[in-house]
Amino acid sequence: MRSMVEGYERSCTALDCTYPSTTLRVVPLPLRGRIGDVRSPPQSRRFPHGPQMAKPHPMPIPIDAILTGKARHFRGDETSAIAKTPVAGPQRVGFLGIAGDEQADLSVHGGTDKAIHHYPRDHYRWWAEKLGGHALLETPGAFGENVSTEGLLETEACIGDRYRLGSALVEISQGRQPCWKLGHRFGVATVPATVVTTRRSGWYYRVVEEGAAAAGDSLELVKRPQPEWSVERVFALLIGGAGKREPAALRDLANMDALAATWRVRAEKLAG
Repeated sequence: MRSMVEGYERSCTALDCTYPSTTLRVVPLPLRGRIGDVRSPPQSRRFPHGPQMAKPHPMPIPIDAILTGKARHFRGDETSAIAKTPVAGPQRVGFLGIAGDEQADLSVHGGTDKAIHHYPRDHYRWWAEKLGGHALLETPGAFGENVSTEGLLETEACIGDRYRLGSALVEISQGRQPCWKLGHRFGVATVPATVVTTRRSGWYYRVVEEGAAAAGDSLELVKRPQPEWSVERVFALLIGGAGKREPAALRDLANMDALAATWRVRAEKLAG
């Protein structure tokens, strides 16, 4: 575990999150209760890496919150925009994200393939149990997400999925690979490694059609061309180490147009 954490300290590849901005309707989420009270999230020990088909989740899914953040002092001389807060009212969703959102290091954050970051609020109760409670988990935004919902997990969302986010059309491009900044934000250095081992990663969208979105709007599945490539499965193959056992799957990912360009390159390298 320590070596994984040190690896994140050396390389930050996708956490300052992306761009968003829209409206405010934060739904209180009780953090008390057992993990069994929540829909079962991804678990690394049970995950089958074969091409199981993800089942479309009943839609539409209400948007709890749209969140944005500004680049601020974070650690030493470094800045970060990981601290996202809910915004009220319809917000413009452009090809580079939601109006008013920032990234501190554009060399690894933001861009068209990582315009908007979505993290399932379903995981918050598990994290509260894992970390013994944490103030960041009392409201959306703990993981630097731009979109917060309950009802859609990494096992149910797929690379290439297209959704209506308010009036905008977005497409899932990749999972979110955590870096050291997430651990620093929580004050727990092992958080990024735990994200990897449990595959509670969240994911990124590219924007296909610009529009607007707000809290209280819906996220609705429009198209699912690749039901065999769930976010969880692809994350496990490219980030979680499962690709070592599935070189053919890595070759498929390297040629997948819907997958973010940087992850296609990673798949090609891992495939040898």
